[in-house]
Amino acid sequence: MSRVYNFSAGPSCLPEEVLKECAAEMLDYNGSGQSVMEMSHRSKVYEAIIEDAEAMVRKLMKVPDNYKVLFVQGGGSTQFAMVAQNLGIHTGKAAYIETGVWAKKAAAEAKHLGLDVDVIASSKDKGYSYIPKVEKIEGNYDYAYICFNNTIMGTHYEYIPDTGKIPLVADISSCVLSEELDVSKFGLLFAGAQKNLAPAGVTLVIIREDLITETPRAGTPTMLMYKTHADNGSMYNTPPCYTIYVLGKVLHWIEKNGGAAGINKLNVEKANYLYDYLDKSDFYHATAEKGSRSLMNVPFLTKYSTGATDEASLAKEKEINDKFVKEAAAAGLVNLKGHRLVGGMRASIYNAMTLDGVKALVAFMEKFAKENQ
Repeated sequence: MSRVYNFSAGPSCLPEEVLKECAAEMLDYNGSGQSVMEMSHRSKVYEAIIEDAEAMVRKLMKVPDNYKVLFVQGGGSTQFAMVAQNLGIHTGKAAYIETGVWAKKAAAEAKHLGLDVDVIASSKDKGYSYIPKVEKIEGNYDYAYICFNNTIMGTHYEYIPDTGKIPLVADISSCVLSEELDVSKFGLLFAGAQKNLAPAGVTLVIIREDLITETPRAGTPTMLMYKTHADNGSMYNTPPCYTIYVLGKVLHWIEKNGGAAGINKLNVEKANYLYDYLDKSDFYHATAEKGSRSLMNVPFLTKYSTGATDEASLAKEKEINDKFVKEAAAAGLVNLKGHRLVGGMRASIYNAMTLDGVKALVAFMEKFAKENQ
């Protein structure tokens, strides 16, 4: 079977070039006579792999010298707790901007752990279809928190809030290295790798050194202290070795394609191609408002998603959505089912998705619309 176009929100598609390199090295990495899957993380061979991955993160993201680059486990969801436990230690207060499911969950976790959480802005009033404009954040907060790109709702920050001396924390899981980002404007950035960097299993953390404390909130487990990982080169325990190995290869692929700026140029072209079609269509429409639209995740509905709640309307909407997803899969366009909170369909067009893939999707959408008017 030929490869499909994978529009999954995560784990997502990886560059084919990287997959082929990994396949070629599966049984013998760099003349070691073994796979990275089975080698000791304490070996000199693996040490070079993780050091290269860190060096590439620093190079591509222009990480300042006073920041640590960490590879940890537990996904982005574990960072909801680590951020609160390690940063919420002075006033015990934190500011959150609620722009969807993940920011809401992060705020709930901080509150669960005993922080005084202020939701200083929210786009819940319109189903999280836009990013609130909060250009300046002031107050007696230990940190301010945003989710920079919202995978489910398909929204993205077009600005970085000015937080002054308040450390700004951002979840960049679904947009990491899809664009240039000034790391110095943030106290901490984190990204689950399974969207844009690697298979699931590792989380990238970039944290300013002054935020790494020896005394996080009482009861914080050793593995949930940033200092534990910073002091041990991300190898306090066995790291997700193979995932970090793939991550390194993806980073070299990004460099080869022009770095964050080059990748962003392609991402803009892909997203514009799809949004332009949606905005001109009388059959489909995008759910995210202009000015807040993600380049990575594009949810869309058909004309049968009217908002009506009667049984007949809901049945017709489900029938069309199911038909779309089924026929798209048969055409080699997979994982297009929308999240239950938004409905319809969602195309995740991360860095590794090609322009050809987006064009194939639009061609299918046009054909489907004509056949189902």
